[in-house]
Amino acid sequence: MEQIIQLHDLKFKPMIPAEKIDEVVGRVADQINHDFKDKDTPLFLGILNGAFMFMSDLMKKIDFTCELSFVKLASYSGTASSGQVKTLIGLNNDLKGRHIIIVEDIVETGKSIQDMVRQLKTYAPASISVCTLFFKPKCYKLDIPIAYRAMEIGNEFIVGYGLDYNQLGRNLKDIYVVTE
Repeated sequence: MEQIIQLHDLKFKPMIPAEKIDEVVGRVADQINHDFKDKDTPLFLGILNGAFMFMSDLMKKIDFTCELSFVKLASYSGTASSGQVKTLIGLNNDLKGRHIIIVEDIVETGKSIQDMVRQLKTYAPASISVCTLFFKPKCYKLDIPIAYRAMEIGNEFIVGYGLDYNQLGRNLKDIYVVTE
């Protein structure tokens, strides 16, 4: 029997179990390990709040010397992107000549990524790559490559594993989808 949960005014049902998430995180980590094994101390840049669980599990599977940092962006209001990205907490790292891997929880329209990449380029990094746990190809209309996609999904609204609905649901180990 499916476990239905309620967050605020919406009900959610299970969509992706924690075991499947761990599997796809491992697959993405293998790709990154291969691509960055010979690079000089890449910087993983996690986007808060949503990517904290993905970043934690991903970093446990990375087998080269690296650094990590976080930046906080906001572009959501309820179940939809507001279309406006606000940088809430910035960087203190020296990025010049560095290989940067942006770690996102979910890429939909790409507006957050576009703004983040534009800002990061002003620091003259050696490269910028994007890694996301979830990618919504039908929503994405930009030309910035998303190099590492753990899983592609449709246009469902999901919560769990760091993703939230008005700040609730981040702590769930599985991914849940809003019920009709």
